[in-house]
Amino acid sequence: MLSKIFWTFTSIFLLSLIFIFIIIFFDLFDSNFKKVENAIYYKAQNIKAFNLNKNKLKIMTWNIKFGAGRIDMFFDCHGKREIIKKEEVINNLNNISEKIKEIAPDVLFLQEVDIKSNRTANIDEAQYILDNTDLNYGYYASQWKSIFIPSHNIAKVNTGSLILSKYPLKDGKRYSLPTIGSQNLIVQYFYLKRNFLKTKLEINQHKITLITTHLSAYAQDETKERQINQIENYINGLSQDKHEFILGGDFNILPPGTKKVKNFPDSVCKGEFEADDFSNQTELLSSIYNSQNSAIKLSDYQNNNEKYFTHTTDKNGFWNRKIDYIFSNGKLENAKVLQKGTMKLSDHAPITVDYILE
Repeated sequence: MLSKIFWTFTSIFLLSLIFIFIIIFFDLFDSNFKKVENAIYYKAQNIKAFNLNKNKLKIMTWNIKFGAGRIDMFFDCHGKREIIKKEEVINNLNNISEKIKEIAPDVLFLQEVDIKSNRTANIDEAQYILDNTDLNYGYYASQWKSIFIPSHNIAKVNTGSLILSKYPLKDGKRYSLPTIGSQNLIVQYFYLKRNFLKTKLEINQHKITLITTHLSAYAQDETKERQINQIENYINGLSQDKHEFILGGDFNILPPGTKKVKNFPDSVCKGEFEADDFSNQTELLSSIYNSQNSAIKLSDYQNNNEKYFTHTTDKNGFWNRKIDYIFSNGKLENAKVLQKGTMKLSDHAPITVDYILE
């Protein structure tokens, strides 16, 4: 009897392993990516004409929470919503697009953009934003893609980062970043695959590499360090070869010299979606700050942390930490964190800065 039970459980275990191997090896849910692959190209339905008659580009970065606005979702633990209605998505995207038109960036880095995902009524948010702003061209790179996610009623999902521009872009590439090493194989397969997206902008005799990224939010091992090291090696290579670059995005890392690094009042999650302790991560960006130019100077931030905060999960509170950045090896001026007028649009505040075309 015991022998029969043993072989039954052994058979089930082996069959489970075989099933997992088949899913991952044959990528049955279309969730894997190559180390480097072409990004998805976009352009507005109606191209707007622009002539650059100034010596600067306005750069903006913004995590738009996949058009969910301030709907409390299950992963921030302020609510239980998993799916957003079409009219809610359209309303939020319209508000986001109006704010983008008001700010009028020449180049826009966006994170958490959904492309025909079940949770956002299958709307192509990249195309929608292009068609409802003054931006013309874009490249998209997915960080979470599957024909079916077997949890939280997510089902089909495709969400990632987007670079938009008034001016033509070319050579869009997606570069895979390290995944969370502590996850088991099946969780890792269905989980977010972080990356950085790059494209090239040629304007006024300048050839500028544009880069955006969105690093891991919940990793407590060395994943963030390995991700930021890969990006830093890439931009250092550009600088050594005297190539101009602009890097913007949601790093999920606090700057050096941050006064409050844990126990944030809006962090109510425990377990899977807990991201409330940055104690061991505050020096991860020190090298980039030392070698590159930052939109928000580190000394300014250290003198007044609150002025430059960009994130909170509590729509009834206020921004309480900085995790969004713009860096460059070029000259940056007139940086702003747009804390006012954006709280109801996303759980992140946008950053803008002028890139000087010298």
